[in-house]
Amino acid sequence: MTIRPVRAGSAPPCAEDGAVTSPIKEPAHVATANDTASQHHEWWRDAVIYQVYPRSFADGDGDGVGDLAGVRQHLPYLAELGVDALWFSPWYASPQADAGYDVADYRRIDPMFGDLSEAGALIAEAHELGLRIVVDIVPNHVSDQHAWFREAREAGPGAEARDLFWFRPGRGTDGELPPNEWQSVFGGPAWTRTANPDGTPGEWYLHLFAPEQPDLNWNNPKVREEHESVLRFWFDLGADGVRIDSATMPAKDPELPDFDPASPPVPHPYIDRDDVHSIYRAWREVAAAYSPPRALIGEVWLADPVRFAHYLRPDEMHTAFNFDYLNSPWDPAALRSVIDATFDAHASVGAAPTWVLSNHDVTRHVTRYGRADSSYGHALRQHGTSTDLALGTRRARAALLLALALPGGHYIYQGEELGLWEVEDIPAERRQDPIFHRTGGTDIGRDGCRVPLPWSGQEPPFGFSPAGASAPPWLPQPADWADHTAEAQDGRADSMLGFYRTALAGRRAEQGLHNEEFTWLHSDDPGVLAFERGDGFVCVANLSAAPAALPADTEVVLASGPEVDVTARVLPPDTSVWLRRVRG
Repeated sequence: MTIRPVRAGSAPPCAEDGAVTSPIKEPAHVATANDTASQHHEWWRDAVIYQVYPRSFADGDGDGVGDLAGVRQHLPYLAELGVDALWFSPWYASPQADAGYDVADYRRIDPMFGDLSEAGALIAEAHELGLRIVVDIVPNHVSDQHAWFREAREAGPGAEARDLFWFRPGRGTDGELPPNEWQSVFGGPAWTRTANPDGTPGEWYLHLFAPEQPDLNWNNPKVREEHESVLRFWFDLGADGVRIDSATMPAKDPELPDFDPASPPVPHPYIDRDDVHSIYRAWREVAAAYSPPRALIGEVWLADPVRFAHYLRPDEMHTAFNFDYLNSPWDPAALRSVIDATFDAHASVGAAPTWVLSNHDVTRHVTRYGRADSSYGHALRQHGTSTDLALGTRRARAALLLALALPGGHYIYQGEELGLWEVEDIPAERRQDPIFHRTGGTDIGRDGCRVPLPWSGQEPPFGFSPAGASAPPWLPQPADWADHTAEAQDGRADSMLGFYRTALAGRRAEQGLHNEEFTWLHSDDPGVLAFERGDGFVCVANLSAAPAALPADTEVVLASGPEVDVTARVLPPDTSVWLRRVRG
C-alpha cells in the first residue's frame, strides 16, 4: 500500500462566545472518560455516546419495564464499557402510545420510570463516573394527553388554544373528509376528526405520526417559548445536551397543500423547510448561554448532504446522526462514498461527523450484516429475510473497529456490545409498536430491536428484572440469549462485550484517534478500505470474501477476529485491524 493524501477531517473546534457560567459543574474526570474530549468543552466532537432505551435497559422494581433505578444499578457497567456519555430516549410523563415519544409533560418523569428526584440523582451519579447525559426532545408533536391539547380539544373551533396545533375543518359536504391527503409516517391518514363540545362531528387535527401525537404549530410564539423553557429546565438540572427527534419536520407550509408523495415539491410542505432553522438558532443561543455549552444533537434524515449540513452551521446544531452511514450496505465502495460525502458535508460547516450502526428505530446491525442485502431503509426493513448470524456478528465486529477509527463521534445502541440480534418472531399479540398496528402487520415495526437486555442467568428474564418480579419483560426475550448475557461474557476477551471494552479502551488511549487528520491509503484490492490517522495509526478493513494483504512495516494493535496471520501479513475476509507503523 502507498500513502496519498485524499481528504482531511472537519475544521478545528471553535469556542462559543458570550457564554455565562451556570451552577452545573463539569462531570468529574475519571480514567474511564475520554481524556481528550474531557479537556475541551466541545466534547461531542469525538465522544462515544451510548443510547439508553429506558423501557428495555434494566427493570429495578420488577414490573417488567425498565426504569431509572435499573439504569442507576448499571452505571458502573457503562463506565467500565468505556463510553463518554449516555443518551436517554424519552423518560417523560407519557401515555406511551409511541413508547414515550408522545410527551404529556416534559417536566415530569413517567411513573413507570421513577420521578424527577431520581432523574436528578442519576445525572449526578453519572457525572461522578465521568459520564455526560443527553436527553431527548421531541419538537414536532406532543401527546394528545398534554394539557395544551386537552384544552384545545375541549375549547372547540376558533379557540386560541387550537392555534397551538393544526386544527382545520374537513372537506366534503359535511366536512367528512380530511383537510388534505397527507399520510402518517406510521401509516394511514395524517388527520383525525374531533367531536365538538355538543357531540357533533368537529374539526380535524394533524398528526404526522400516531393520532395520539398531534403536531405542534411552530408559527405560534408560545410553542417556541415553551420549548426553550424546557431546554433550560433540563440544562439547569444537569443535562449536558439534547437529542432532537425528527428535527426536519416541525415547520409546516401554512397552506397545508396536497402533493404527490412520489414526486414531492421543493420546498416540501413539512420536511426540511427553510423556516425550521430559526428554531435551532434560538436553541443554540440557549445552549451557548451555559458554561460549558450544552450540545444539540439532531435526528436529521435527509438524502441531500448540502441540506443536511445546513443544520450544522455554526449557529445551529453541534452535530447530527449519520444515517447514510447506518443505511449503507457492507460494501467497500458504498462505505467509502458515504465516508467521503460525510467529510465533505461536515467540513463545509466546521462540524464533527458522527458514525452510527444501530438505534431504537432500525434493525440491529448483527442481523442486517448477515443478509445478502445488508443495507437498511425504513421502507424495506426486510423482516423475515434469511440471516447468517455468524457472518453478521463477524462483520459487526469489523464494522466497530472501522467506525471507531474514523474522526468524529460514535454512537452505540444498548445491547450491541452484547452482540444482540433483531428479534423477529415476537407474537402479534405481544407487539406494541404503532407501526405494526397502523399497517395491519404488513410492517412488523421496531419492537425487535427494543427487546429488554439480558444481564444474567440461563433463562428469561435474564436478570432484566429482579428475582420475584411481578411481571415478565414487556417484550419477550429469546431463549438463545443465554450465552449473550453480560454475565456470561464478562471476563472473556473473545466475547463481544470483551471486544467492545478493549476497542473503546484502545480508542481512548490512541492519541492519533483524537484529532481530525485522515488520509486514505491506496490498495490494489477493491474489497479493502484502508486509511491512516495521526501518529502512524492505520486502519485496514477487508470487506471482501477473500483474504487481503496487510501493509508492510506495521504491527497489529487490535483485530476484530482471531485469525489475522501477522507473519504472512494476511487479513481474513470481513475483518478489520488497527495497525501502527514501525519506524525503521
